[in-house]
Amino acid sequence: MQTNQLLLLFCTVLLLLGLVAFFVGRAKAARVRASGAAMYAQPDQYAWFAVLSTAGPAVLVGALGSLLLLLLGADIPPMYLLAASLVVAAAGLAVGVAQVKPHFHARQAIERVIRWVLTGAAMISIFTTFGILFSIISEALRFFQMHSFWGFITGTTWNPGASFLAAAGRGDGSGAQFGSVPLFAGTFMITAIALLVAVPIGLLSAIYMSEYAPQRVRTIAKPVLEVLAGIPTVVYGFFAAITVAPIIVNIAGFFGLDASYNNAVAPGIVMGIMIIPFISSLSDDVINSVPDSMRQGSLALGMTKGETIRDVVIPAALPGIISAALLGMSRALGETMIVVMAAGMRPNLTANPLEDMTTVTVRIVASLTGDQEFESAETLSAFALGLVLFVVTLTLNLVSVLMIRRFREKYRVNNL
Repeated sequence: MQTNQLLLLFCTVLLLLGLVAFFVGRAKAARVRASGAAMYAQPDQYAWFAVLSTAGPAVLVGALGSLLLLLLGADIPPMYLLAASLVVAAAGLAVGVAQVKPHFHARQAIERVIRWVLTGAAMISIFTTFGILFSIISEALRFFQMHSFWGFITGTTWNPGASFLAAAGRGDGSGAQFGSVPLFAGTFMITAIALLVAVPIGLLSAIYMSEYAPQRVRTIAKPVLEVLAGIPTVVYGFFAAITVAPIIVNIAGFFGLDASYNNAVAPGIVMGIMIIPFISSLSDDVINSVPDSMRQGSLALGMTKGETIRDVVIPAALPGIISAALLGMSRALGETMIVVMAAGMRPNLTANPLEDMTTVTVRIVASLTGDQEFESAETLSAFALGLVLFVVTLTLNLVSVLMIRRFREKYRVNNL
């Protein structure tokens, strides 16, 4: 049998065993309760405990067996794994039904199972993060064995062409240059332009929505604004390349400036438009969460509505606003499609946003999707770029957390 057929059979049999466990457990609990015995839980809670005893161990055995098959290459026949899981499910059904006794706390047992599931979900998230970091570091170290770490961090030229010739056996790759400064300069410039567009517009729209807009306007405007978050990035890329870039070139020409159709301003503006919903929606929720008593107290002291928003509401909501801006910045740092279509793919170290340039994520995609071997320096450079980008993003997150804690302590609200 094929894998999908085995999985369907497993789910079907496990569902039937779960139904049997539920109805048998509930019927037994009802009989025990009808006999006059004092029970610590309701019959349905005993039934759900029987279901968890049936399905939980079986799913755990199946998951562990699948991991051994996929990750470690263990020679376990899938049919044997299916049989073992179903045998464990049947044993769990018997144990779950046998535990339907007056002195058994089924409700507390279910709470413990829920706590274990939540803990497992949290641990999966943590281990996934460490797994991603480990995979990036291991491959990045292989790249730094080929090229200098200091040259990678401080180099101003990105030209990996010689590494492609070396991978093809036509050279030693000594002429390859992997200076990441142009890539990070382009990344930060385009991200900064996006934030200059998104933060003011998003924050001002959030203030209007939460403080000034009538309920009817808010009901219509907020969903319309959040529609921007659902537009595919390739559509934004078309908009940046076909509409915004020519406008930028015409405006620059009007002022006597030379601008390329592939420039940093167009993707920066469009990227800012793309992340406006993230900043606006989160800021709106944070501003609405400020206690209304603070507004009323400020107005009672003679401050105008504008002064109340500036001196009371915004400082109290500042930690959440910083978090919203950080989320938007992270979204902009990882964007690829808009940059490819509107800014180009040439690593260009320049302070002129009207010239073409590229970002780290675009270069990562280009390195991993080329014709070179995986062992080549150009392919492994993608992991080095990812590692440095991870460190930069982590540093920005730590700085933002420190800022949030500082403002949270300064504007702590006592709701008692």
